[in-house]
Amino acid sequence: MLVLAGIVVIAGGFLLRFNPLLVIIVSALVTGLAAGLDPVAVLATFGRAFNDTRYVTAIYIVLPVIGLLERHGLQARARALVGKLRGATAGRVLIGYLLFRQITAALGLVSIAGPAQTVRPLVAPMAEAAADPRDEAESETVRAMAAATDNVGVFFGEDIFIAIGSILLMKGVLEGYGIMLEPFQLSVWAIPTAFAAFVIHGFRLLLLDRRLARGR
Repeated sequence: MLVLAGIVVIAGGFLLRFNPLLVIIVSALVTGLAAGLDPVAVLATFGRAFNDTRYVTAIYIVLPVIGLLERHGLQARARALVGKLRGATAGRVLIGYLLFRQITAALGLVSIAGPAQTVRPLVAPMAEAAADPRDEAESETVRAMAAATDNVGVFFGEDIFIAIGSILLMKGVLEGYGIMLEPFQLSVWAIPTAFAAFVIHGFRLLLLDRRLARGR
């Protein structure tokens, strides 16, 4: 029964609104000690779990780095860079990012960019600098379109890569209905869809430029 003391620690810690990470660590220590493990064994278990699931916990290493870069002027640098480009608009900046996102996703580099890694610290500030919004509503519109551009690019670009999970899922479903197709055949047919997505969303981005210009 003493092993269940960790649950009591979790319940009490969350009830008292302590730091969730601290509560989980203390709970794990209490559970390990109650189970008869010495502190070194508990620490070794933590290290093994971290190593086995490092693909999940890697984000906790990336996010602080991005936060430090932002604090030391990453967004300001991005805005200044776009401000020096003649003819730059929010739509044109985001169209360029859309093309980059689709090409890299088609090559299997899905995690090379994303809302946390690139949109918030780089792409959105660059688009805002090019748009020069008049108020917070226009700023929110540009930020939302930057996030949408990332989603459209990766969603329609990743299916071109033959080893992506969605392609393998479609292959399995089709085989269940007796339709035998190779992943490459599915990937080829994803190219027209990706091209159509680029054209449609690119048109939406140009409409964003017109809407922002009309507001002036």
